[in-house]
Formats: sequence, structure tokens, C-alpha cells
Amino acid sequence: MLRKIGRLFVIKNRFEAYVIIFALALGAMTRGAAYLVEYPGIGGKLLFLATSGAVFLAGAKILDCLRLERELKEIRAQEAAVAEFE
Repeated sequence: MLRKIGRLFVIKNRFEAYVIIFALALGAMTRGAAYLVEYPGIGGKLLFLATSGAVFLAGAKILDCLRLERELKEIRAQEAAVAEFE
């Protein structure tokens, strides 16, 4: 039962990754806008840039992990095919 619930929190494809990155960006920009109001001037702008930069870093990491998982799956399939013939 816990395994089925756990599968809900696994990113399986690029579309799901983009949806999650969009949600992260939406929240970060909302937080960044609040920083601009709360800290007028250069401080607020720097905090706004930091929140948007964090989304870029997180999005890149999510997409890299998906690519790595796909490549690892292909390598394992090739190794299984080779082991079959031996």
C-alpha cells in the first residue's frame, strides 16, 4: 500500500517534470514579488533574482535526473540482453 502511494511522488516523464517546474516557478515569482514590495530597492531585486535562479537550478537538476534514469535503464537492458546470450 505504501509503495502505491510512493509511486504518486515519482516524476515519470518530461511532461510531469515541466508541470512541477512551472509550479515551482509560479511560487518563486510570487515570493519574489513579495520581496520587491517588502524590500524596495536593490535588496528586493537581488532576492527576486535569487528566487528565479533557484528555479532554474532545480529545473535543470530535475531534467538531468530524468535523462540519467533513462540512460541507466537502457544500459541495464543492454546488459540483460548480453547476459542472455552468454
